[in-house]
Amino acid sequence: MQIFYAPDIESVHELPEAESQHCVRVLRMGEGDEIGIVDGGGNKYLAEIVLVHPKRCGIRILKKSKVPNPWRAQVHVAIAPTKNLDRMEWFAEKVTEIGIDSIALLKCRFSERKELKLDRLNKILISAMKQSLKVVLPRLSEMEAFSDFVARPFDGQKFIAHCYAEGERKELSEVYRPGENALILIGPEGDFSLEEVEQAIACGFQPVMLGQSRLRTETAGVVACHTIQVLNQLKSK
Repeated sequence: MQIFYAPDIESVHELPEAESQHCVRVLRMGEGDEIGIVDGGGNKYLAEIVLVHPKRCGIRILKKSKVPNPWRAQVHVAIAPTKNLDRMEWFAEKVTEIGIDSIALLKCRFSERKELKLDRLNKILISAMKQSLKVVLPRLSEMEAFSDFVARPFDGQKFIAHCYAEGERKELSEVYRPGENALILIGPEGDFSLEEVEQAIACGFQPVMLGQSRLRTETAGVVACHTIQVLNQLKSK
């Protein structure tokens, strides 16, 4: 069954314009056809198409179900966007498929990109959510200064992944406690500055490694998210 995203489906009873066009013009679905709808907030709907128009697709909700989150604890990644947007889009797509609650964008001292429009990334998140049959859309935050972000309270374990040899770092897989919320900071290609690492530690972030290889920014973000999810899955068995 085809899955569509409509955040306001209970009040509007229509698919958004882009989803309507895909449903009617691309998939050529018509009145009487049944579709699946997710609202990005954990709800899934079985619906029947009752109105067909190139820019509008009216529906009638047949069934609503609340789908529990498949992972035990919240997973948050704060990352410095890469200069190459394709790599950031790849990261956003893969962590959504794996399972993530939010993505925050950091402006760091060595950041290659100082600003980023969210429209394209949000579309990637929606597509990946539907493709991976999830019902919760990850939150995507506007780019924020590193110092402001790390000073904000967080209910859970906080980690900063960096490549400096100075100071003690443990593997993320060794220090994360399954079942607890996790926030992982991922730096730009030039890494966090030493001052940023020290500031994060002072704010309660624990320095970690993501294996012995030196990873690209987007790869590190995917590895961090996957590590947390695997550890939680193993613990639940």
